[in-house]
Amino acid sequence: MPRREIPLPWRSFLQEVDQSLTAELHFHCIGGFVITQLYGLARQTADVDVIAVASSSPRPPVLELAVKGAPLHKKYGVYFDFVSIVNVPDDYEQRFAEMFPGTLRRIRLLALDPYDLALSKLERNIQRDRDDVKYLARTIPLDLDLLRRRYEAEMRPYLANVARHDLTLKLWMEAISEERQQKRPET
Repeated sequence: MPRREIPLPWRSFLQEVDQSLTAELHFHCIGGFVITQLYGLARQTADVDVIAVASSSPRPPVLELAVKGAPLHKKYGVYFDFVSIVNVPDDYEQRFAEMFPGTLRRIRLLALDPYDLALSKLERNIQRDRDDVKYLARTIPLDLDLLRRRYEAEMRPYLANVARHDLTLKLWMEAISEERQQKRPET
């Protein structure tokens, strides 16, 4: 279940950053933070993976205090990870879900929808990513046809190694389908 209140230590960390800002910032979030806090997966994560920060002004210096190894990370044990290389569907910004709306003055945490979030894990494809996608497939539940269509229309045309990604998505979909078949009650 998505949470309405920001849990500790995230709340203290985000409030301190929020209080230091002079302009509103929109963080485009992916990864474990989104899956745990918005979609309810019970696992630990120490970072907020951010693929973009949108603002009407330049990126504020305070954000450099909130990255791995910086003072706010040392103080709270959590940090922003500004991800520079990730493949996401082309129109992901049209489908954001705001996390913890109204709880911070200047920070808006905007999460990818579950399909875009799953597809953002396609490139790396480590076991944790596969587990996250299976979790989303179970809890949302993901429509596999929509997942495939979004991949084909909004990601595939921009990928360098199409054959690899096609195979990865095919294997994911087979694993999800198998899991769903196993869960069906016998008649």
